[in-house]
Amino acid sequence: MRRKGHKGRGALSNPANRFETFAGEVFDDGWGSADQLPPPVRQLTRDCSRSVIARNDSPDVPFAQSINPYRGCEHGCIYCFARPSHAWLGHSPGLEFETCLHYKPDAAERLREALARPDYRCEPIALGTNTDAYQPLERDLSITRQLLEVLLECGHPVSLITKSALIERDLDLLGALAGQGLVEVRISLTTLDRTLARRMEPRAAAPQRRLQVIERLAAAGVPVGALVAPVIPFLNDQEMEQILDAARSAGAREAGYVMLRLPHEVDPLFDEWLAAHYPDRREHILSHIRDCRGGKLNDSRFGSRMRGEGPVAELIAQRFRRHRQRLAFPGMPRLDSGRFRRPEQPGGQLALF
Repeated sequence: MRRKGHKGRGALSNPANRFETFAGEVFDDGWGSADQLPPPVRQLTRDCSRSVIARNDSPDVPFAQSINPYRGCEHGCIYCFARPSHAWLGHSPGLEFETCLHYKPDAAERLREALARPDYRCEPIALGTNTDAYQPLERDLSITRQLLEVLLECGHPVSLITKSALIERDLDLLGALAGQGLVEVRISLTTLDRTLARRMEPRAAAPQRRLQVIERLAAAGVPVGALVAPVIPFLNDQEMEQILDAARSAGAREAGYVMLRLPHEVDPLFDEWLAAHYPDRREHILSHIRDCRGGKLNDSRFGSRMRGEGPVAELIAQRFRRHRQRLAFPGMPRLDSGRFRRPEQPGGQLALF
């Protein structure tokens, strides 16, 4: 039975949480009841973590510490590598990843406490690396904006990546940060095809809107780059040069790319999505993905998980390198960690100088 999706949602189903003992599945009893299930609705849960900065030593990412104001993401991108992390919260990485959202209401307070510690060492913080810090929920809660206010107050460098036009709301803060060399932004551009984008990233900004975001950030003096991610062989890889052209024309200073990753539950969710939306290309796409992943659909090894390996992956890498060089991206300025000053704490001792 081919599943029908819900409007505005990427996943077509709710696969079982891999950590649960029992699992259930939708069953068609012949009366069409499986197609009459109510659409999933947003459910919010407070995340009362006592710390907000996560640290990592992965050689595949250019940052050592990050903050994620939200867990789960309403953008609903079917390919999102963060989906499996929702299983740790007791949710399905499918539709529940898009609707059962956790938020950190006191993230700014926890950040202020962390920056005030005598042993804190300043280095750039990446904001919204696991799930988008500007997803629709941010419009209601403004947690990301509160974090930026603390970082600006403390002269702390920050990098952001998003596919949301909501980032324009914070141009005042981003412009102030940019004036001190404290911020860089990357806009994720997966495709220029509106139909593909609507199916693959149903609640993210349209491709042309994201290009407009790049233009407006660049015009405000905010260093902005583009990230072609993920590159999916036989689905969007043929657009790569056009995406780079559009990003450069809009004002992007740098560009990068990431090959599709299908860890854990993302594999069957993506396969199910392909069968529903691109059944004629499904086998070709999966075959090309395997060609980039040593015969498998996913390879989690450091050094290869972001780029893949083999002839198909190398061809994509060569195309990207050559076209990026042809467009002469000027590069992003280095973030300044030398302006950092610890925040004042209510009732705390005043600084001598």
